[in-house]
Amino acid sequence: MEIVIDIDDSVPLFAQLMDQIKRAVLSDELSSGDPLPSIRQLANDLDLNNKTVAKAYRLLERDSVIQTKGYRGTFVHPDAKANSTVDLNAWVVTKLGETIATLRASGVTDSEIRIAFGDLMKPRNN
Repeated sequence: MEIVIDIDDSVPLFAQLMDQIKRAVLSDELSSGDPLPSIRQLANDLDLNNKTVAKAYRLLERDSVIQTKGYRGTFVHPDAKANSTVDLNAWVVTKLGETIATLRASGVTDSEIRIAFGDLMKPRNN
């Protein structure tokens, strides 16, 4: 699998990396259980910051496209193919859009929506 990152593209670097790994899974270039390079190795290979690759890996792991097995490394998740078609970000945008439309239709102002959203997004001290 060859990964090509375009630093001039408007798509964030971590998103480009995620998209290419998902495409490789969907096209069977990567299969369940296949090993992936370490964060450090991939960052060096692509001339990226370690944190950029770590973010992509963290989000891919959240989406069950990859799995980390401690010191043994990172591997393609058994359910990666099915999970590679899910775009959690698009789902969030759709859900928030629907909620905002409902609130606006009820007469709530954008300012009230922003304030409420900000209040809900504040970190909680448990």
